[in-house]
Amino acid sequence: MKKKVLFIQPTIYDDRGKLVKKRRLYFVGLAYPLLAALTPADWECEICLETIEDIPFDSNACLIACGGMGHAAKRGLEIAAEFRRRGKTVIAGGPMFSLIPEISSPFFDSVVIGDAEAVWADLIHDFENGKLQPFYKKALTRLSTPLPRYELILNKRIGNFLPVQAGRGCPHCCKFCSIYCMYRGTYLKRDIQEVIRDIRHIKSLGFKRFLLLDDNIAADPAYLQQLCEQIAGLDMKWMSQCSLEIARKPDLLDLAAKSGCTTLSFGLESVSRDNLQRIGKEWCHPAEYIELIDIIRASGIEAASEMMIGIEGDTPQTLEDTVDFIVNSGIMMPKFYIMTPIPGTDFYHEMRAAGRLIEEDVYQYSPTRSVISHPSMSAGQITGMFWEIYNQVYSLPRIFRRCLLHGRFLRQPARYLFYLMINLYYRFQIKRKIGPIIM
Repeated sequence: MKKKVLFIQPTIYDDRGKLVKKRRLYFVGLAYPLLAALTPADWECEICLETIEDIPFDSNACLIACGGMGHAAKRGLEIAAEFRRRGKTVIAGGPMFSLIPEISSPFFDSVVIGDAEAVWADLIHDFENGKLQPFYKKALTRLSTPLPRYELILNKRIGNFLPVQAGRGCPHCCKFCSIYCMYRGTYLKRDIQEVIRDIRHIKSLGFKRFLLLDDNIAADPAYLQQLCEQIAGLDMKWMSQCSLEIARKPDLLDLAAKSGCTTLSFGLESVSRDNLQRIGKEWCHPAEYIELIDIIRASGIEAASEMMIGIEGDTPQTLEDTVDFIVNSGIMMPKFYIMTPIPGTDFYHEMRAAGRLIEEDVYQYSPTRSVISHPSMSAGQITGMFWEIYNQVYSLPRIFRRCLLHGRFLRQPARYLFYLMINLYYRFQIKRKIGPIIM
């Protein structure tokens, strides 16, 4: 019988303790199609995305590979326990399990720490020979991958775009960030022709847009310039994330827009300069945020943002200022997270050493619930303000204002109706006390 590996992407629990299930998953991960492409040809591969489908616990797979992004790790433990009860071999990987391998190890037969590409062949070989190791870890020195097996997810209820990897890592050193914890300032880039190969393949599958995966696509301006020059001839639309510093490079920004970039997401974190200095992001200047966002928008690229609630210097006034900033900046898709000490990060070790963790079980950590003591607010107040900010920012009048009530809507109505749909969906999730983390 042909050997088989089942890759599982667990869903998360909402704040009511219920599993989050959706009719459609728009942002699909790349890890499993990529690992499937690296799996020997005599193996069968299957992918399960629990957010939109049920776990096939009666699977005939001999190897179960379970990921763990953030607080989905909690669900990952439950899935692993059930498969192991049924006699299956279960391995873990992904950011959360990589950051706490010793804590995760008792729940799995093996844990992959960090990037799986470098160890996947060894793991499969060891499994076939009955010599599976408890941990696998090998640092990538070069980022080069085969064509992902996108066909394994095409029959699922996914969105109208697919992911393409450009780079991994980031040169910045933010102490709260799991990317910095894992890569420590290293930024690896794929060969541009590899990236273009994947984009061309996605286009051949009938897609007109893609998500360019990179922790900071503008980290190497020369690389982004060459990449945009190649993308420009493909007649594709794309989205990515980077630092706001791209606004200071007008030629690069203009080239990105002309190549088809429609949306860039920026980790702004806070409107307080003091807060940014506390978390190691002193190179950001909130006083310039709106000006830089206006420059980006003028190029034809819309801004999405991610900000944190509950940083040490936050007060009720700071949080009111955050709402005002979102309203005044017109950011199209704002997201928020409660400041969470991700295990393994410098910030986690700092909070633990200071005795400020009010929750010891790291599998209970969530970006929608405060788990550290704060000098001026209780954890309950921070959590309450988090939801209050979301409710204010995603009120119907404010959604309509940023999505429809501007001159850009008349020039590109289809594009802004798409943004409206996303905003209304975020609002729907927020009303159910589900942070718009899984989209």
